[in-house]
Amino acid sequence: MSIEISNESARTVDEDGILALARHLFDRLHLHPQTELSIVLVDEEAMAGLHRQWMDEPGATDVMSFPMDELRPGTEDAPGAEGLLGDVVVCPQVAARQAERGGHSVDDEVLLLVTHGVLHLLGYDHEQPDEKTEMFALQRTLLSEHLGRPAPREAET
Repeated sequence: MSIEISNESARTVDEDGILALARHLFDRLHLHPQTELSIVLVDEEAMAGLHRQWMDEPGATDVMSFPMDELRPGTEDAPGAEGLLGDVVVCPQVAARQAERGGHSVDDEVLLLVTHGVLHLLGYDHEQPDEKTEMFALQRTLLSEHLGRPAPREAET
């Protein structure tokens, strides 16, 4: 597995914690050992530019996902296909505001957003109520397992 983390934001983040979470996600979602993932942390200006360019929406958002090879989760008996999972881009400044509103730490919020982003890379979505229920339940389960305690409540993303 190849997981690259690049902090291009002005905020200090727990990169070791993000890496440990990504490894947990790879294991639990049975991704191929040669799968590649990039996690980039950017400031609000950069995120606002991406949000405008790719979603045609103003302002910075919390997390964006850019899938590459359209990989899907595997199973214990049949891991997912090898390839480039894609990029997860997180804005720690937006995460900090959401963490404050949610009453939990910024590190927990960043981990929640990384989990959310990886699930999007794997084809999960939350446009329809049933999709949202499935994705958010899996997100909470994966994050709770990793943290060893209940996951923080997610923002409505």
